[in-house]
Amino acid sequence: MPESSYFNLENEEVLKILREIKESPELTQREIATRLGISVGKANFLIKSLIGRGFVKASNFKNSNNKVSYLYVLTPQGMEAKARATYRFLRQKMEEYERLQAEIQRLAQEVRESGIPPDVPQ
Repeated sequence: MPESSYFNLENEEVLKILREIKESPELTQREIATRLGISVGKANFLIKSLIGRGFVKASNFKNSNNKVSYLYVLTPQGMEAKARATYRFLRQKMEEYERLQAEIQRLAQEVRESGIPPDVPQ
């Protein structure tokens, strides 16, 4: 099944939703959206996409206000997808960190060579 550009397992928001669901399966879509800083519509779309791909299962339950709510649970495929996405995200962040470190060192060297006071990190 081809993934649209809007839904992609490499999307950081998808990984964050998988993490939220794993940590707090009772959260509503509105609560997930608020935690991630995205619209409820986007959270709904991403969660439905995860359900459609078999990564998340939704079950009905009665919450403390005696209202019917959904409980979102990661399936075994969802756990695997989360692990793979976490690995890719970690690798990407480590590469970004290394590039940033190199850039900081280059900038610090330029500042030192310019004669500006030595309070710049070595």
